[in-house]
Amino acid sequence: MMKRIFLLLFSVVSVYSFSQEEKTNREILDSINHQHWKAVSLNLDSLAKPAIEDVPTKFQDTIFLPSTIQLPEPSQELPITPFSLNHFKESKKWYFHGQNNIVFNQASFSNWYSGGINNIGVLGKINYNLSYRNKKHFLENILELKYGWIASEGQASRKTEDYINLALNYGYDVGKNFYISSGFKFVSQFAPGFNYTETPEPSYYDRISNFLAPGYLNAGVGLSYNPNENFQVIFRPVNGKFTFVMDPMLQKAGKYGLERDGQSFRQELGAMMNVIYRLKIYKDIVLDNQVNLFSNYIEHAERVDIAYKGALTLRFNKFISTLVTLDLSYDHDQIRALQRKQTLGIGFSYNLGVKKEAESKKKVIKPYVVP
Repeated sequence: MMKRIFLLLFSVVSVYSFSQEEKTNREILDSINHQHWKAVSLNLDSLAKPAIEDVPTKFQDTIFLPSTIQLPEPSQELPITPFSLNHFKESKKWYFHGQNNIVFNQASFSNWYSGGINNIGVLGKINYNLSYRNKKHFLENILELKYGWIASEGQASRKTEDYINLALNYGYDVGKNFYISSGFKFVSQFAPGFNYTETPEPSYYDRISNFLAPGYLNAGVGLSYNPNENFQVIFRPVNGKFTFVMDPMLQKAGKYGLERDGQSFRQELGAMMNVIYRLKIYKDIVLDNQVNLFSNYIEHAERVDIAYKGALTLRFNKFISTLVTLDLSYDHDQIRALQRKQTLGIGFSYNLGVKKEAESKKKVIKPYVVP
């Protein structure tokens, strides 16, 4: 009996001792784990003032935040029209766009069997557009200037291009891309013009045109339709066409529609239509077409004055492009034949004002690291 009691007491003591030892071991392990957790855990209090570290990043891993609104990049600046201004994302009233072009032509020959004449030519052109939009009101101001010349060996320099165009148009949005339209357009030239076929070495007295001889002023009221930035029609059923010939030598009956010698001013009343169509042939090839029609109500309404301007632009990059132009004109009062002018050249262009491609600095969101 005593033996059994002794074995029972020994078992109780052994179990108690073993449990105390296991408890001590667990406390030691828990303490070690706690210390390790404190060593590697994130100090949340430090997030109030994080340390910013400049971490190198690659472009594909950055987040691009443009500072200004970006529009799709076309091959060439789109024309400023009521449609483009009404759909322009930036909220402002004045819009300016300017295009500057200079084109060079040059040829040199030395012992060339087929023959040829050394020559050099330059053509300069500017086209500025200042437009205003306020709710349904639209005002457009256009200034276009061109002048070019060519100098050939053994010949005096000759004018190849001479053009002044100043226009102002007002439109009021009446809905569905229609606008009440009114305005005027003035066209003339800078310098005297000559017929080099009839007078290869002309003098000043051989001139056939001059500044304000002729000069044309068109003014009228009507409607315009502009469904997109590439197509626009202006129709003015009430339009006055005024012809100025301020050079007394050119004030002769039959010239520029003049009815008598010494007449310096002629006026016509009729209808005018102007159609502009822009065709993007390929990524960097654009064809601009403009047709102007005028019919005189008072005298021979069937004799419609026609003027066409076509410009094919092949753009190599932002500054260099090839320009091919074709001008056709028929005015029964000037000459009863089709007038034609064609030019080809490679040159430089630079745009100002409203841009379709925004340049902005890259802003990168970088991670922070807590020491």
